Amino acid sequence: MPATPRRTRSDALQNRERLLEVAAQVFAEQGLNTAPAAIAKQAGVGVGTLYRHFPTREVLIDAAYRRQLGQVCEKVPGLLTQHPAAEATRLWMEHFVHYATAKSGMSEALDAAIASGIDPFSDSRALLTEAVATLLAAGARDGSLRTDIAPDTVLLLMGGIAHAVRQGTEEQTRPVVDLLMDALTKDAATS
Repeated sequence: MPATPRRTRSDALQNRERLLEVAAQVFAEQGLNTAPAAIAKQAGVGVGTLYRHFPTREVLIDAAYRRQLGQVCEKVPGLLTQHPAAEATRLWMEHFVHYATAKSGMSEALDAAIASGIDPFSDSRALLTEAVATLLAAGARDGSLRTDIAPDTVLLLMGGIAHAVRQGTEEQTRPVVDLLMDALTKDAATS
């Protein structure tokens, strides 16, 4: 009879989540300059716990990036529950741009993960496309968003906005997202 897989203890799951949260923040702020032991200490766990969950720095970087991206995409259902589709889309786009600009400091860390053979971006596009497609579908149902624009097109524009805002200021986010929303809502009921 095959052995039943052991369930992960709740404290182990909490430790893992704390490590990912701290690692994402540290890598975004300091790049690769922080020792794993410092990340473990800031997360309130021992370095052995860090290495038990993440055997290499690159595995930790990959997991932290995927966790952050997952959290961004997981906001969509809640926003759609609390707001009409067009407003939920605007709020999510602003959140995405903030996330994308905040993680720009993590580029060096992501480059190190890629150099080690890990592809932190393998699921990114699919997750983001699904999030945008969900928003656009809700907007199509309530008539607030155009139906003739593909999720990939929206993602391309959002990436451009995030890049532009990184070169400018945080205050520029809302007006630029407003321009994209104008394009997504223009003649929505007739598209």
